[in-house]
Amino acid sequence: MSVRVRYAPSPTGLQHIGGVRTALFNYFFARSQGGSFILRVEDTDRTRYSDEALQDLYDTFQWLGIRWDEGPDVGGDFGPYVQSERFDLYREYADRLLESGHAYRCYCTAERLEELRKSQKKATGYDRRCRDLSPEEEKRLAEELKSQGQEPVIRFKIPLEGSTSFSDEIMGTITRKNRDINPDPVILKGDGFPTYHLANVVDDHLMEITHILRAQEWIPSGPLHVLLYEAFGWEPPKYCHLPMVMGKDGQKLSKRHGSTSVREFRNEGYLPEALLNYVSLLGWSYDDSREFFTREELEELFSLEKLNKAPGVFDYKKLAWFNGQYIRQTEDGELKEALIPFLVRDGIVSDPPTKDERRIIDNFIPLVKPRLKTLGEIAALVRFLFQDVEPEDPEIAVPKKLDLAETIGVLESGRELISRLDSLGDEEMEEQFRARAQELEVKLGDMMGPLRVGLTGSTVSPPLIESCRLIGTDESLRRIDRLIAALKGRL
Repeated sequence: MSVRVRYAPSPTGLQHIGGVRTALFNYFFARSQGGSFILRVEDTDRTRYSDEALQDLYDTFQWLGIRWDEGPDVGGDFGPYVQSERFDLYREYADRLLESGHAYRCYCTAERLEELRKSQKKATGYDRRCRDLSPEEEKRLAEELKSQGQEPVIRFKIPLEGSTSFSDEIMGTITRKNRDINPDPVILKGDGFPTYHLANVVDDHLMEITHILRAQEWIPSGPLHVLLYEAFGWEPPKYCHLPMVMGKDGQKLSKRHGSTSVREFRNEGYLPEALLNYVSLLGWSYDDSREFFTREELEELFSLEKLNKAPGVFDYKKLAWFNGQYIRQTEDGELKEALIPFLVRDGIVSDPPTKDERRIIDNFIPLVKPRLKTLGEIAALVRFLFQDVEPEDPEIAVPKKLDLAETIGVLESGRELISRLDSLGDEEMEEQFRARAQELEVKLGDMMGPLRVGLTGSTVSPPLIESCRLIGTDESLRRIDRLIAALKGRL
C-alpha cells in the first residue's frame, strides 16, 4: 500500500503553528515512506473564507520549502483539490445515504432549532424529530418549510444503541457509545453546501487517503467518521491523532501567548529552517538528545512510532535560541542579504542601500552575528552606525556603583583612549582600557558602559572598539563629548 496523506486547511485565517505542525508531520511521514503528500483546500465555510488566508497558505509553505505532490496549484489524478469545486460529489453521496436509509431529510425551521437549543438545560443536540416521519408528515413539513423560503437539510442517522470504535496509531483503541455522539448531525445544508464531516469522509475516500494525521482535538469526530465510512461500505483510513501544541501555562497555544501565525514569526525575523526544525520537535523526538535536523534529515528519519502522547510545549525562548543558532551557521554574505530587508523596513538604510551603507553592513556582520536571535533585532542593534542616536535619558550611562561625577571622569578618561584609535590595533586598545580601568579602580564593564551609551544611545551594542572604528574616530569623540556635557548639566 502506497502511503497517501493530506493537509486540508480551511482558508479562514493565517497559517498558525498548530496547523503547520500538522502539515509538517504529514509531509515528513509521506517522504519517509516514499508516499504522496496532498494539499486539499476545504473552503466550504464561505462566511469566513478569505483570499488573504488562501494566499498566506501558499506563501507560508513556499517560505518553509515544503512542496506537495498534488494540490490546487500543481494538479493531480484525484482533483479537484478545492472543496467548493466538488459540490456535485457531495450531493451524490448524500443521496446515496438517503437511499440506503442511513440519512434523512430534516424539515425543522431555523426558528425551531433555535428554540430547541434554548430549551435544553445542557447541549444535547437535535431531538431527531424528523428521523421517522410518515409520508404525510414529511409532505406537510416540507410545504411549511418551503413557504418560509427554506430548504431541508440532510441528517445522518447515528445508531441509537451500541458503540463505535476505531484504532489510533498513538492512542490505541478509542471507543464511544453511540448515544454520546452528536445526535444525527447535518451532513448537507439547505443551500447544498456539505458540512465538514461529509466532505471530509468523501474526499478522503475518493482521494485514496491511507493515513489521517490530525490534532487530538478531532478525536471526538472519529466515531462519527467511522460510522460514515461504514454506511458507505468503505474501509476507513488509519488514524493518528497528534499531540496538542500548548503554551508553557498548559493551555492550548493561542494569541494570548504571543505570536502564533507563521507570518508573524517571519516578520520578526525567524529563519524558515529554524522554525521548521523547532516546530517538528513539538510532539516528536528522534532520541533523548538530538535537536538539530535539516529538512532532508527529517524527511528520512520521521516515524509515527516516535510521536509522543503528551502535548508539545511551545517555548518562545527556546525558539529564539534555536533561531540564534541557525543565524550563527549562516554564511556572512547570505546573512547580509537576509538582514537588508529588515534594515530597509525599519528605515535604517535606503532601498536599495547606498554604497556607503553597504560598506557599513559588510563590516558589521561579524560583530552582530554572535548576538542576533532574530533578524528583526538588527535595527535596534546597529541604528547608531547609520544615525546619530542620543539616549533619552543621559543618566542611563551612570553605572550602579558610580555617581555622576565619577561617571564623567570615566568618560573623559575613555575619551582620551579613543582618541588614539587610529594609531592602535584592537588588542592594544583593549589592553589600554583594561589598564585604565584598573588605574581608576573600576570594573571594565563600568568603564565601557558609559562610553557605549554615548556612542550608541543604548546600554547594549556590538563590541565597543570595533563600533568606534565603524563610526569613525572624530564622530565617536563628538558623541562622547555630547554625553559628558549633558551629564555635567545634571551636576
